[in-house]
Amino acid sequence: MTPVAPTPGVVIETSGLAKQYRGTLAVDGLDLQVPRGSVFGFLGPNGSGKTTTIRMLMGLIEPTAGSARVLGRPMPRSSRSVLPKVGALIEGPALYGFLSGQDNLIRYDAADPTADPRTRKARVGSALDRVGLTAAAGKKAKAYSLGMKQRLGLASALLQPRELLVLDEPTNGLDPQGMREIRALVRELADDGTTVFLSSHLLDEIEQVCTHAAVMARGRLITQGPVAELSAGTRGRLEVTTPDPVETVRVLAAHGVTDLVTDPHTAQVTGELPAEPPDLAELNAALVAAGVRVRGFGLRRASLEDAFVALTGEGFDVAG
Repeated sequence: MTPVAPTPGVVIETSGLAKQYRGTLAVDGLDLQVPRGSVFGFLGPNGSGKTTTIRMLMGLIEPTAGSARVLGRPMPRSSRSVLPKVGALIEGPALYGFLSGQDNLIRYDAADPTADPRTRKARVGSALDRVGLTAAAGKKAKAYSLGMKQRLGLASALLQPRELLVLDEPTNGLDPQGMREIRALVRELADDGTTVFLSSHLLDEIEQVCTHAAVMARGRLITQGPVAELSAGTRGRLEVTTPDPVETVRVLAAHGVTDLVTDPHTAQVTGELPAEPPDLAELNAALVAAGVRVRGFGLRRASLEDAFVALTGEGFDVAG
């Protein structure tokens, strides 16, 4: 493998990274750049190659081809010097069920050769508090719910200050309140200067918390960049709320609006504007002139899901 030269301001960088299993490319020629200080969303349906990529970045498996740098150092060759600066939660936490949550964290901390044993109790207490598990600290891990186990795994990644935090589906198993708390924690960590690399199949999660994102599909990188720019190139959908859907569809089609859909439950007609869209005020006036009773009229901002469909030509099937 030919190593890539480190790029200033980039904490994760890959060049042609690939992993093949029994003739199938799980990751195919990945060129990825994660800016320092970003909350970087690694987005794709289940089975798109996200976890395989993370395992290569963390030195857990060898790539078939290509190269990767983490914190400016080649991986997996520099694992011993890089990993102490990285907190990671990959494929769920590995816990001792017979130990309490607190004792699990003590074991994790004791395994870190850089951890000062004199301040261990304070670190463990702080990590439990940050993920909302202080009240359950003495409870055996085998009695934890899936969401509590996920929180405990995240706490283990927060025992030491980290330059980089790698989270694989961090909100898996959490209820809506727990998801909001983890998102708030991620933002807090980023504000403190930690780069967060967050893998998820939840488009809404990426849009809410991430500054940058990359989209994977079938092992290949589709696009990457600032979240706002990924959806900026995708046209939003026109939405008209009216009790006169038939006439609305006729007028909109005559003005070049395509992919028209009528929802009888919401009394809403939606459609895709042409590449050179008409003036929206004139379009609204044309509807009124045709006798359409317009009760709502607007353009819905394109989302990451819209961008994904536009880029891949398919829906975001999270069960794939």
